[in-house]
Amino acid sequence: MAITVRILVGTTTGNTQYVAEEAHFNLQQAGAQGEILQMDELDAKVFEPAAIYLVCMSTYGYGDVPANAKKLYESLVKDRPNLTGIRYGLVSLGDSSHAQTYCFGGRRFDQILTKLGARRVGEVLEHDASAGLMPEEFAAAWIGPWFALVRAEHAVAA
Repeated sequence: MAITVRILVGTTTGNTQYVAEEAHFNLQQAGAQGEILQMDELDAKVFEPAAIYLVCMSTYGYGDVPANAKKLYESLVKDRPNLTGIRYGLVSLGDSSHAQTYCFGGRRFDQILTKLGARRVGEVLEHDASAGLMPEEFAAAWIGPWFALVRAEHAVAA
């Protein structure tokens, strides 16, 4: 049975969308199923028990989540759903020239998801716009090892 990964996209300029599309392509190549969901109209109800998510998030302004992710983020903070059983990975985009708020959009999501009982699989991928690497290429190298961790956990749980 194929593993399904729901990719949630929080973006301002569209760079995170490219990351999500690259991740989706690589996950399909690895045998996963999935879908890409823009965060625009999502709230905390998007998280279904025992599902696997990949959150692709940029940082905007002074370390904020992008405008299209605010409704979901605020819903998580306000509604405080129990996310026990939810597993997720996180790709966070930022710019280290803004050192005090570097990748804070993703870090904010990581903190609230963890606080609500979700469990992150693997390490967070933080992409630095100042590094000169395209974020989708950076994510393509990360997604294979991340999905191997997901697959290993899935095999143990089955």
